This record gives sequence, C-alpha cells and structure tokens, in this order.
Amino acid sequence: MISLKDDPVRGAVQLIQLAWDNLGDDPETWHDSDHGVLLETYALLAELSESGLIQIAAPNFSPIGLVDQDCAAISQWIHLVKSQLVKAHSKLHILSLRARFRASLAAGFCYEFSQGDLERIQTLINQLRDLVAKSGEFEKDHQHRLLKRLENLQLEMHKRVSDLDRFWGLIGDAGVAIGKFGKDAKPFVDRIKEITDIVWRTQSRAEELPSGTSIPRLENREDEPDTHGD
Repeated sequence: MISLKDDPVRGAVQLIQLAWDNLGDDPETWHDSDHGVLLETYALLAELSESGLIQIAAPNFSPIGLVDQDCAAISQWIHLVKSQLVKAHSKLHILSLRARFRASLAAGFCYEFSQGDLERIQTLINQLRDLVAKSGEFEKDHQHRLLKRLENLQLEMHKRVSDLDRFWGLIGDAGVAIGKFGKDAKPFVDRIKEITDIVWRTQSRAEELPSGTSIPRLENREDEPDTHGD
C-alpha cells in the first residue's frame, strides 16, 4: 500500500478500497464490524483533510451511534470523497508524466541528479510535508499553499530536469519560516538548506564550475570597505 505521507491522494484512494474490501458480503445489511471499519475510514480521511494532506469538499458528518444510519451516511460520504480523490490523482499523475516527458524530450541543456541525491531530496520533501502538516503555527491557507508547492515539487522531481527554479524558490520559504517562527524554524530550515546544497552541487557540476565552489551569497554593499579614499 502507498504511504499516506509519500502520496496522500493515492494512499487515501487505496485506503478507501481497503475499507470496501473489509465490509460484509451483504450490501443490504450493515453489521457492527462494518460500522467500525467505516468509522475508522471516515476519521482518517477527515484528519488527512484537516491537516491539509488531501483537499476535499464534503459536508461535515457526525455519527449518531445507530449502525444502519451511520453506515449508510458514512458510505455515501466516502463515495463522494473517493470520486474527488480519483479526479485529483488523475490530474497529479498527468502533471508527473508531463514533467518526466518534458525532461526526457528536452533537446537543450538539462541538470541531472544522481540516484542517491534524487532519493535524498524525496525523503527531505516528505519530511517537510510532514512538518508543515503537523505544525500549528501556519495559517490554514498558507499551510495548504506550502503543502501544494511541496507536492508539485515532488511530482516534478526526476533525475533530469530542465531548470532548478522551483528548488531555489524554497529559499524564500525558509526566509518566511525564520521570520514567523525564529529559532523554532530550525527543522524547516535545516531540510531546505540540505536540499539547496544538493541542488547547488548538481548545478555547479552541470555548469562545470570548480569542485567545491560554494553557493554565492549577496552581500550588503554598505558593509564593503571604502577603497577609493577621499
């Protein structure tokens, strides 16, 4: 089964299918075991939505404790959610395919990650998504935007890419995190720094810069010594 952290949308679709497979054989009769399966499925999907890992538009539901009525209502709710998730997964899959084909068909210059660097960046992005989803400091809209940005970045992450702009955009996110959280931003910043270090190594290698060239930093010209004299 797909990890909910690695691919929340696809993982949620598989979760729903697993729930259907564990329901009783008689579609006309609900049992206590069905009630338990559906309640657990509803609770997990609702939590994924609340944390921003999936985005669904479904009415709030409150179980009343009656097996037949709860099961019928939850089943209808889950069917609605599944249809939205399937559509979302199809769109994400197309984006991923297009990014892969764009990189493979590119006739011009491309940057190429090593397999180890590719896997490490995927791990770091997963960790960032988890940190953002669990953080109570972000405003909901900002949290959803960050999660969506990380999700798209992960989908477009392939060994060969035509540009690195999306990765360098993470530096801005690190600056925002520092501004909002101060020292508490360290878990976010550490992971973003490691990603940018990998990206810089890949870029400097592709552009044949001297080995060990450090990431250039802008300096405040006001701090430069006056070499002209009066």
